[in-house]
Amino acid sequence: MNNSYRPFGGFSVFPPVIKNLMIINVAVFFIQMIANNLMLGGKPLWYVLNMWFALNPISEGFNFQIWQLITYQFMHGGFSHILFNMFALWMFGMEIENIWGSKKFLIYYQICGIAAGLAQLFIAPLYSTPAVTIGASGAIFGVMIAFAMLFPDRHIFLYFLIPIRAKYLIGFLFILEIFWIGDAGSNVAHLAHLGGALAGFLFIMFDKSIDVPLKRMLNISGYRRNNTFNNPFSGLSDKFKRRSQNIDDANYYDINQKKEGEEITQAEIDAILDKISQSGYQNLSEREKKILFEASKKMN
Repeated sequence: MNNSYRPFGGFSVFPPVIKNLMIINVAVFFIQMIANNLMLGGKPLWYVLNMWFALNPISEGFNFQIWQLITYQFMHGGFSHILFNMFALWMFGMEIENIWGSKKFLIYYQICGIAAGLAQLFIAPLYSTPAVTIGASGAIFGVMIAFAMLFPDRHIFLYFLIPIRAKYLIGFLFILEIFWIGDAGSNVAHLAHLGGALAGFLFIMFDKSIDVPLKRMLNISGYRRNNTFNNPFSGLSDKFKRRSQNIDDANYYDINQKKEGEEITQAEIDAILDKISQSGYQNLSEREKKILFEASKKMN
């Protein structure tokens, strides 16, 4: 038997949803750049694009359309705007999509983006003059909140030099957005950012299949790790159960390689799952990967 092991279908550096989101955003950005020099029906093409596809306020003099809650997320106001958003999407979202799966990640991303748009439509006018809104930043803030909740102690290198834990850096950015709500001259949709972040937080807290340290601390997690006599692995988190179902096309360890008399305990499984939550699957040792694989076989 081939002794190589590829866990749960593999870890992708560019998972499909993130890759396609980046491609679409970049393509739309090039269309916007070209539109700056073209005319359509006697009007600048950029103006027509903003009128129909950017998020227009629900007020007189603007052209709000329901589909704009989706399309505004793929438009950007400049190179630095799209560069930051796409880099943040990849950096914070890559591991989340690998863990949750592409379908769930896309649903989460769109919910955050739509919630950000709704916050901008209905709450922002209370603090500033209504204006057309573009950008994926609201959805990106939702992704950042998810990363901070899943991996609160993971270090992020600020300016590639200064290590800061995710929960502190992203929490600080969230607080800044609250203080900047009334800054009408910044041309930044702070309430959209907050709307996307809040939607992401609520999504994770109410989804019982998502295990995060905050839920454990508050004792409201939907999963259980109780030991049972008949099945010592029944306490594996739902996340691990789901991921273990996707190993049909992988090459497996020979489970007979386990040393005679060696038993896998629930405590070992819990420690490994906590390690994945803290530092990612890729940082497991070969022995820990084998233990997870054998546990998944016992579960099935």
